[in-house]
Amino acid sequence: MDLTGKLLTILAPVSGEGRNGTWKKQEFILEIPGDFPKKLCIANWNDKADLGSYKEGETVKVYFDVESREYNGKWYTDVKVWKMERPEGASAAGNKDDALPAPPDYQAPPPSEADEVDDLPF
Repeated sequence: MDLTGKLLTILAPVSGEGRNGTWKKQEFILEIPGDFPKKLCIANWNDKADLGSYKEGETVKVYFDVESREYNGKWYTDVKVWKMERPEGASAAGNKDDALPAPPDYQAPPPSEADEVDDLPF
């Protein structure tokens, strides 16, 4: 599955020791646009846990899997990233308001009388 949205908050990284060894995780909040925007907490695990190159406020495309597991009679659901990227046309700054304005269209000056009198044969 994949979603494109605005990176609202990058949470602090967490690490620990489990029965399978050391793990690390970094979660972030993604706002999904629409008539009624939704917020989704998504986790980056182990080798994907570093979000240092991303900034809050930028648009990202997230590819993820949703997985539920049972523990002591209760069910827990995780949304885990397997790929994250900036969509085509999105800048690392993330906010188009921060971008430089486009240069104005060039308009040639109006011709003068000197331009109309031309002695050149071509």
